Amino acid sequence: MSDHASSKPDVPGIRPYDHAAGGWDALLATARAIRDQMDTPEVVASLLETNKPTGFDCPGCAWGDRSPSSTFQFCENGAKAVTWETTTRRATPDFFAAHTVTELLGWSDYALEDVGRLTHPLKYDAATDTYRQVPWDEAFAGIGDALRRLPDPNAVEFYTSGRASNEASFLYQIFVREYGSGNFPDCSNMCQEPTSVGLPQSIGIGKGTVSLDDFDRCELIISIGHNPATNHPRMMGTLWEASGRGVPIVVLNPLRERGLERFTDPQDTIEMMTGGSRRIASNYLQVRAGGDVAALKGIMKALIEFYDAGATEALDHDFIQQHTQGFDAVADDLRATSWPDIERDSGLGRDELESVAELYARSNATIVVYGLGFTQHNTGTANIHQVVNLLLMRGNFGKPGAGICPLRGHSNVQGNRTVGITEKPYPALLDGIERTFGFRPSAAQGHDAVAAMRAIIDGRSKALIGLGGSFAVAMPDPGQCFPAMRRLDLTVFIGTKPNRSHLLAGKTSYVLPCLGRTERDVQATGHQFITVEDSMSMVHSSLGRLEPASPDLRSEAAIVAGIAKATLPKSRVPWDELIADYDRIRDAIASVFTDFGDFNTRIRVPGGFRLPLPPTERIWNTPSGRAQFMVFDGLSEDSQGKPGSLRLSTIRSHSQYNTTIYNLDDRYRSVFGRRDVVFMNKNDMAELGIGHGDLVDLETAILDATASRLNGLTAVEHDISRGSVASYYPEANVLIPLEWGDKQSGIPAYKSVPVRVLRAGP
Repeated sequence: MSDHASSKPDVPGIRPYDHAAGGWDALLATARAIRDQMDTPEVVASLLETNKPTGFDCPGCAWGDRSPSSTFQFCENGAKAVTWETTTRRATPDFFAAHTVTELLGWSDYALEDVGRLTHPLKYDAATDTYRQVPWDEAFAGIGDALRRLPDPNAVEFYTSGRASNEASFLYQIFVREYGSGNFPDCSNMCQEPTSVGLPQSIGIGKGTVSLDDFDRCELIISIGHNPATNHPRMMGTLWEASGRGVPIVVLNPLRERGLERFTDPQDTIEMMTGGSRRIASNYLQVRAGGDVAALKGIMKALIEFYDAGATEALDHDFIQQHTQGFDAVADDLRATSWPDIERDSGLGRDELESVAELYARSNATIVVYGLGFTQHNTGTANIHQVVNLLLMRGNFGKPGAGICPLRGHSNVQGNRTVGITEKPYPALLDGIERTFGFRPSAAQGHDAVAAMRAIIDGRSKALIGLGGSFAVAMPDPGQCFPAMRRLDLTVFIGTKPNRSHLLAGKTSYVLPCLGRTERDVQATGHQFITVEDSMSMVHSSLGRLEPASPDLRSEAAIVAGIAKATLPKSRVPWDELIADYDRIRDAIASVFTDFGDFNTRIRVPGGFRLPLPPTERIWNTPSGRAQFMVFDGLSEDSQGKPGSLRLSTIRSHSQYNTTIYNLDDRYRSVFGRRDVVFMNKNDMAELGIGHGDLVDLETAILDATASRLNGLTAVEHDISRGSVASYYPEANVLIPLEWGDKQSGIPAYKSVPVRVLRAGP
């Protein structure tokens, strides 16, 4: 809330919160999560093993791990993720027998997952409209028979969540490709796909280039479109340290987020005892939603103008000449772009952008970090190109303290892609599979998330297998997606807790319960560990130690193998041998992907190992062999909104991770016990005649698109840029058409949807 919140009328559930992020309130929230979900010392002690070399990897975000130097290596939301998984509550067959699917569909997403851990495999019984317990062998046989009876393997969609391990994801894609499909919709399609598409075009690899050590050596951090205190909380310690040594941190974000303003490190005794905090952002630029390209062009235009005025040090000409291609075209485009147009589309003043350019010109080592507020746009891929342009201008690749850092969501979403979860098969992948398993998969491109859902809606796809996640809930346009899911011939959901997607039962539906990260995974050769890859391309191990929530749980890898054996009785893959010992899965990964050479030896080194990143050595695997400057023709996507529309960004609350909602509070934004709000700029509210606390409806305002509505929200005055509004995900997904997104990467534009804000009807 803004500082004058106390002068506003009282609104239920809205009250000022003036504390810094972190601090005692973060510890208190952690303690409450432990109290509410856990009840044994063993489970509580497991938190101390989070993100340690001998423990398990947090099932939350993918921020990198430091060498263990403190008592705990987890954050508030990481603790919530762990306690949510290790809860004592159970979703048993008796629970499902007592509640119909129709009834459960009326429950909130929070209430559904709060039922607890799934304990037994389930099959939908249409006669009673309930899920009923089914033996594992019967479930596998039924799924295999249904998949074999489909006339076309490409009529099946194989979804993957970023929480799945490298081992499970690898087996999954091998099974799917041997089955004959290339459809791999995954959560990356909905979060960082512009990175996977845009970065290879610019620098030759679809991953970030920085390590945690680079943050210790940088001279400037530019942070775009993310809220780390909620979505990547362990990153706050890194930003806190950088600020403490005087590193300027420039933030571009429509909302003022508390964690980017000030932070109290729970591991700093003095701050905790004195109630102190540290400023994080040195410059906070509240860009308009959808105005990122304009803002970046403004910063780059200022650099060009500095250079043209004689400040030749503003550009790294040696780097540009030796390592890049296309600079002159970008420079000409910047010179031709007017400042009034940049100011209009970015919502920022020329002086603000020039001040950032001055900081950037003085920095010898700059890191740009960005999140979903930067990628989930119609210009998502272009956004990536432009931020790379900015970094290339001053040679910020291949030197200490510099580079690009996309903030991945789930803890292994990057690893999933590395081990083959992609709808775009490439020759090296196909060669590796043929070399290792003796069959060559199809080279045809399959479906990403939007294409998969479109095929389901159109009736071309008949089945969905979901390895984790809540596919339908995460997608835009539930008005189309939800009914289409229920028309499928087969749905199979692998997960730890019930969620709404499980309730969108097809003609034949199964829910298969799997082990969580914290739990012991015992196979034929003993206790197994799995591996994950973080945002810094570090691959490390994760070992669960707790007793499983139910003796009937199976690991994700074992479930994939069970489905594969039942579906492909003549498979060339030795499924039983691989599942008996995960070292054998890792040997197969190393055979298919040469970057994983000597996998089983290197993964046993504490902290793991880093995969190769050619741009860190100034090697560019692009067609030209150089880093590529990319011209973007224009500044924004404003022409696609109806006149007078505002831009909606969907956001997560502080007590939420992706579609999982831990509770109904969003304390850093001063919201408690509710989610039915829309955050608005006070000047936009005044212009529309809307007061703080008024009931409003949101209506889609995209040209040539059917208008959808989200009714009965409370308008909340917030410190957000003019022309921008924000409301919670996934509730606001109803306002997003399925095809509203970036055409290059296919990502839905969750962060920039034209809407009208209307007074609620009587």
